[in-house]
Amino acid sequence: MPDFSSEAKMNLPAVVKCPTGIAGFDEITYGGLPCGRPTLVAGNAGAGKTLFAMEFLVRGATQFGENGVFVSFEESPDELAKNVASLGFDLHTLEEENKLVIEHIRIERSEIEETGEYDLEGLFIRLEFAIDSVGARRIALDTLESLFGGLPNEGILRAELRRLFRWLKSKGVTAVITAERGAEGTLTRHGLEEYVSDCVIVLDNRIVEQVATRRLRVVKYRGSVHGTNEYPFLIGENGFNVLPITSIGLDHDASTERISTGVPDLDEMLGGKGYYRGSSVLISGTAGTGKSSLAVAFAKAACERGEKVLYLAFEEAPRQILRNMRSIDIDLAPCLEKNLLKISAYRPTTYGLETHLAVIHKLVKELGPQVVIIDPITNFLAIGTNQEIKSMFTRLVDFLKGDGITSLFTSLTSGGGYEEATEVGISSVIDTWILLRDVEIGGERNRALHILKSRGMPHSNQVREFILSNEGIRLVDAYLGTAGVLTGSARLAQETRERATVLEREQEMESRRNALERRRQMKQAQIAAIEAEFAADEDEYNRMTAREGIRLKAVQTEREAMGRSRKSEEEKS
Repeated sequence: MPDFSSEAKMNLPAVVKCPTGIAGFDEITYGGLPCGRPTLVAGNAGAGKTLFAMEFLVRGATQFGENGVFVSFEESPDELAKNVASLGFDLHTLEEENKLVIEHIRIERSEIEETGEYDLEGLFIRLEFAIDSVGARRIALDTLESLFGGLPNEGILRAELRRLFRWLKSKGVTAVITAERGAEGTLTRHGLEEYVSDCVIVLDNRIVEQVATRRLRVVKYRGSVHGTNEYPFLIGENGFNVLPITSIGLDHDASTERISTGVPDLDEMLGGKGYYRGSSVLISGTAGTGKSSLAVAFAKAACERGEKVLYLAFEEAPRQILRNMRSIDIDLAPCLEKNLLKISAYRPTTYGLETHLAVIHKLVKELGPQVVIIDPITNFLAIGTNQEIKSMFTRLVDFLKGDGITSLFTSLTSGGGYEEATEVGISSVIDTWILLRDVEIGGERNRALHILKSRGMPHSNQVREFILSNEGIRLVDAYLGTAGVLTGSARLAQETRERATVLEREQEMESRRNALERRRQMKQAQIAAIEAEFAADEDEYNRMTAREGIRLKAVQTEREAMGRSRKSEEEKS
């Protein structure tokens, strides 16, 4: 949607608008066509003029309660009904319900040339009757060339054109009038229609390098601000779908919620939490480095959270994706069965760039996903220049961020080129950029992963080896050697050498521990022997001390006995 400033929105002229109900068109015109005034829709053959006019009437009758009249100067009512049935429009039912009148007015150029007269009075009578029969508020005339093609007099033609437009205004109906494009420099064949119309819309079916893109432009809109760019549009099963291509302002929300990448080791490198919800992620690398594998892992993780994922694949068919991902233990079948994953696969050359943008908008609106994956964006180089692709994806990123959708893009980088650059130059609008690359060493090519940037979060600055196996995706620490980062067999050899060194050191330490233990045991044995000898000596000393004490006590006793004996003898004498 055009992002006009708030001042512009406040100062929009008070022009009464008639909503068309055409998806996207009412947004770029801020309400629809000018009510009660004529609008000219010009375009080349096949541009979609008749379908635009018919959808304007059908939407008015079915959505806004305004009946309509369709006046065809070329196709019959049955032909018109068949042509628009593919868009889901049932004209016969609307006619039966008196909501729509289809008038087929056949004009023979030969009759005009024979009589030399041309008068719109008969047309006005038929139009007025048709308008009054259903109380029409809308009318479409298809096309002016068929109405005025047989009128050779330029002066009469211009006068009758003005008369027709004045008559439509006098009836107060909102009119859509189709006309064919004129020669170079003019919008219409006669060069007058665009001047007497209050609103002029140009439809274009442009072919660039064999790729067709439908575009719409509002050339003028009297009394009203409107989008002035060219807007791509689609004609699909639901009718017109106009895509505003002007980038919305940088006013989208910035979520603080983190969501898993689907690879726990990569989550760990992103602060342990993964990507920010609503952010944009780019995974770039040369062929075969595993870009799609990381994208699919992210899709699987989102589905496991119960979120919807839109996966746009431009290289592989859905069944091929499912088969290939099973080889790394990622089964997407349950996601498809639960309608959480939609894989849309087609070649980029199917549409032009702007039509691709319109298709993606349409798919997002229909599915309402929380995650959108585009794999890869570099395939669009086949249909546009770097600048055109960058412009497209800048608008796409803004659109997805505005809806809070997390987007992930893969990008193929050329071998031998500058790795820290994308082929389409969109890295400036990317929040998290992951680089995958091949590392060739020891006769092997292995994968390595590096986070170039991740806005607003701490992230690892290390290079990790990126391993895809039947057990899933793993990131392991890479070894730095004299030849650079060691991966694959070189890493395994280095790990083996380090394990051998560790084992040797452990064995040496064990030997030293055993020697110390033996010395400790010998020392303890020596100490025990000395302690035993000391205890024996101590015991002997104690025994000797005890014997000496007994002897001394016996001597003392004997002396005391001898003293008592002498004393007794002395008393007797």
